[in-house]
Amino acid sequence: MGRTTSLPYRAQVMSRGLQILDLLAESGGELGPGTLAARLALHRSTIHRILTVLECHGLVRRSATRGKYSLGMKLFTLGNRASAQLELRDHAEPFLYRLVQQTGEDAHLCILDGTEMLSIAQVVGPRRVRIPATIGRRTPTHCTSVGKALMAFLPDTMLDALTARLALRPYTSRTLTTGSALKTELMRVRERGFAIDNEEIEEGLRCVGAPVHDHTGQVIASISVAAPASHLNNERLAAFVRAVMTAARGLSVDLGNNGERPSIGDFTIRST
Repeated sequence: MGRTTSLPYRAQVMSRGLQILDLLAESGGELGPGTLAARLALHRSTIHRILTVLECHGLVRRSATRGKYSLGMKLFTLGNRASAQLELRDHAEPFLYRLVQQTGEDAHLCILDGTEMLSIAQVVGPRRVRIPATIGRRTPTHCTSVGKALMAFLPDTMLDALTARLALRPYTSRTLTTGSALKTELMRVRERGFAIDNEEIEEGLRCVGAPVHDHTGQVIASISVAAPASHLNNERLAAFVRAVMTAARGLSVDLGNNGERPSIGDFTIRST
């Protein structure tokens, strides 16, 4: 850790707060105040004060049962915003255009912003489904393919923090509205590598989504194709899934990710 004693007091506090975030990131899990105090050679009271401020701003979260701290969802949100600002949309557009050429349907790129998915790029297909093709549109996470595709690949601590904040509002009779049902669905998404929105946010609309990973392996976005349910039936689903996963994987590689491709599982659209 760098020296902070020569800095003005407020700058020292900020520097130590950043050091705490670095330690939590390096740990990959949770650390207690005592461990942080020992590693930074600071009094526990100082660590507690800094942690309290960080927690108030959502930068760390405290486990109510263990009393330890981990990185907060605010950092993930900030990271996603930074990714968007670093020309993520420009990297994605060729893949979205190819998706539209392959499927004839609308293609979308979304990132997580708070508890919602934020559209940062869209290419409209010739059939033009009913979703407004506007950059900046926000949609729920729990009932969209982009949301479920991204949530399924979040670190467990971030996923727990996010799901605890979701209202799980029903949009149609097919919307998942319980934590247990959502957890089961996300486990399925993680196993097969893609998500399906089976008329969960809008009757008559189906979507296929897949995660986008950066050079560190962190999931930072998701790509989807949206189509009328009459067009996206079980017979066409396999082709759509392969096209979306290929686009998401291609964008991930373009961003420096060289990890293994997620396995492709069952293509069947399930009734809920």
